[in-house]
Amino acid sequence: MRYTSASIRGMQCRRGGHGRRVDQVTQIHEFSALELADLVRRRELSPTEVVEHALARLDRLDARLGAFVTVTPELARAHAAEVEQALTDAADDDAPTPPLAGVPCPIKDLAMVAGVPFRAGSAALEGTIAPADDGVVTLLRDAGTLMLGKTNTPEFGLPPYTEPDIAPPARTPWDPSRTAGGSSGGAAAAVAAGIAPVAHASDGGGSIRIPASACGLVGLKPTRGRISPGPYGTDGAGLASNGVLTRDIRDTAALLDVLARPWAGDVFTLPGPRTTFLDACGRDPGRLRVGVLTTPVIDADAPVDDACVAAVARTAALLEELGHDVEEAPVPFPAERWASFDVLWSVLSLTAPVEAEAERLLVPLTRWLREKGRSVSGVDYASAISLVQSTTRESAATWAPYDVVVTPTLARPPARVGELRDDDDPAADFAAQMAFTPWTSVWNLTGWPAVSLPLEEAEVDGVRLPVGVMLGGRQGGEETLLALSSQLEQARPWRDRHPPDTEW
Repeated sequence: MRYTSASIRGMQCRRGGHGRRVDQVTQIHEFSALELADLVRRRELSPTEVVEHALARLDRLDARLGAFVTVTPELARAHAAEVEQALTDAADDDAPTPPLAGVPCPIKDLAMVAGVPFRAGSAALEGTIAPADDGVVTLLRDAGTLMLGKTNTPEFGLPPYTEPDIAPPARTPWDPSRTAGGSSGGAAAAVAAGIAPVAHASDGGGSIRIPASACGLVGLKPTRGRISPGPYGTDGAGLASNGVLTRDIRDTAALLDVLARPWAGDVFTLPGPRTTFLDACGRDPGRLRVGVLTTPVIDADAPVDDACVAAVARTAALLEELGHDVEEAPVPFPAERWASFDVLWSVLSLTAPVEAEAERLLVPLTRWLREKGRSVSGVDYASAISLVQSTTRESAATWAPYDVVVTPTLARPPARVGELRDDDDPAADFAAQMAFTPWTSVWNLTGWPAVSLPLEEAEVDGVRLPVGVMLGGRQGGEETLLALSSQLEQARPWRDRHPPDTEW
């Protein structure tokens, strides 16, 4: 779908994020979420035009990517009509419009959307219909986004690859023989392919940042307590957070402004940003102290691909050019301390609402994790919680000299589909996951924020693949990460890199 000449004239001389001219864009899917919302607000595009373009693109591209498990075209069209009415009402009353009016944003199938199938990647939940919208879904809808459908996730979001039994694997558009990562793999595939500019995601051990790296996107895991799981969800051990996947840092910040809202009874709370998170993208981060770490943390013996080490080295050099103080950072804690995460993760797998007679429908990895969880005593669990907290204190002391710590996001480029999953030996599967992601869960243990940026690429088997670089911050440090990420994006832009064969 291309614009009318009137629409193109209306966009002359306006610019998108980081100096990008929007009058050079001729396809709706090329716009960022903020650019789309601006065009909709100005009545240069209608929400209906946007949603029809997104649905048509989904129909053409998704069969080979496995991004969606449920498509909701009528719901998306209904949302578009609601937004159009809201725009009319706002114009009549001279009232503000929703901040993301007309922006497509699918929901990961670990969150409920009222009246829509909710399977969480599992055959054990087949036939379940969500009774209500989860809090993040309510906030996204109130912001004016259009829900295209539910995105693919592995069973209960447990592994870092998206290969559920109930749907095809989620594949990175850069090379569909390779995984889109997990557990927000479907969300990442949808955004990287240009089906939507942003997608809801969640992260309990790296599940936003892993697919961001595999698919060449921005993926921010916020600080524990920044995005509430309310009003229906709970924090539990505090490992997981909702968030989004996007193609640029300003969209990430804008969505964080939408989602960082409290619900009554929140256990973890944080003070808000100085003004807005979006404003932070326009600030000078100042001269930061940056620690660089390429040694694996949770699996000390994990091999690290040269491309991932080189990506961090190039990023470190760029940070020095930008005036930051960069030095090598130590490993924050001994690898055996990560056993506390292992305990919490296995118990977490038991909280999935599976009836006893449906256990046989679970994938081998989930059954193995649940058996491990059943062997954990109350004392074991309490000890693991205590160890997580002491490990967080140790990490804070070790990394006290640094405002930001930079690591590879993954130890290697995206794996082949089926390469990590091992139904015959779930313990080997889990070990392979640790070797693939030896840094991401550090930030879930501590609860601190971390973002994967698509700063680098590498040629692997004759194909150009994205290589993510992860920036981790201090407790509540999203504004610093956003300001620094914006500075890096301006210095080494990635918006014009697109996967092949996705009709850009």
